[in-house]
Amino acid sequence: MKRVAVFTSGGDAPGMNACIRAVVRGAVYHGVEVFGIRRGYNGMINGDIFPMTSHSVSNIVQRGGTILKSARSKEFMTPEGRKKAYDQLIQHGIEGLIAIGGNGTFTGALKFFEEYRIPTVGAPGTIDNDLYGTDYTIGYDTAVNTALEAIDKIRDTADSHDRVFFIEVMGRDSGYIAIQSGIAGGAEMVMVPEVLTPISEVVETLKQGWSRSKSSSIIIVAEGDVEGNAVVLAEQIREQVGVAIDMRVTTLGHIQRGGVPTAYDRILASRLGLGALEGLLEGQQNVMAGIVNNALIYTPFIDTIKLPKPINEDLLRMVRILSV
Repeated sequence: MKRVAVFTSGGDAPGMNACIRAVVRGAVYHGVEVFGIRRGYNGMINGDIFPMTSHSVSNIVQRGGTILKSARSKEFMTPEGRKKAYDQLIQHGIEGLIAIGGNGTFTGALKFFEEYRIPTVGAPGTIDNDLYGTDYTIGYDTAVNTALEAIDKIRDTADSHDRVFFIEVMGRDSGYIAIQSGIAGGAEMVMVPEVLTPISEVVETLKQGWSRSKSSSIIIVAEGDVEGNAVVLAEQIREQVGVAIDMRVTTLGHIQRGGVPTAYDRILASRLGLGALEGLLEGQQNVMAGIVNNALIYTPFIDTIKLPKPINEDLLRMVRILSV
């Protein structure tokens, strides 16, 4: 394989630039031509493809976001869109792809291979940490630390005013950010989509705290929790408590996606980027590079897409015990 291309797709994640850098410099080291594709599958369809050199990725390891931009492509979901993308890759002589993204990115790559036999190796770039086949995904550690910084600040004002704060963090289908930031931030309760938490249990936890003269509480809610978003949840609990209580809601939102990546994310992204590139050159296809027990492994896209990555129940148990 003499010519490869790298792109980012789906939601951005801190550390994506470090991953791009590793792919590009790894390709240069191995004597392989490397191209960048801007705006994911949309750029592939539109021919937004350009050669990259070692200089192209200078001074980006510390930057958040992605220099290749990102997008979700409805056109690539159609046979016509994928045909356009294939034609552009052939025109540029590209023989293989490095895809940095999540489930949607890998689903598209798998379909693309079935139709046009263009091999792809993925690197897990998503703050949700919801991909089977790796202990941690690129951007997750930074997102947890960003959430934790906000939780610590909110804890100060909650304590100053004897308030209950509901803090909504990202994680539509995964409670990893919620559980880790909740434990580190000393939350009284964490609500995640993997485990149903009845409203009555939240109410009981708050009442037990008040019986111990606890004047403030923090409840972390993953945005995908089945009980609804934090605003709705707070109103439901206010109705059930039946007493005048000062409740506030903070939704952290997209601040969790941005910012300078942590050292851990930079190192993880570099390992995964180089691992994805070298795997592709060694003949790997339709797999995701991941780190499990500190070892580089390759997991088939089909498993990454379909197999669940459950939260360790010991972590949920820990929240209950430490909030007493």
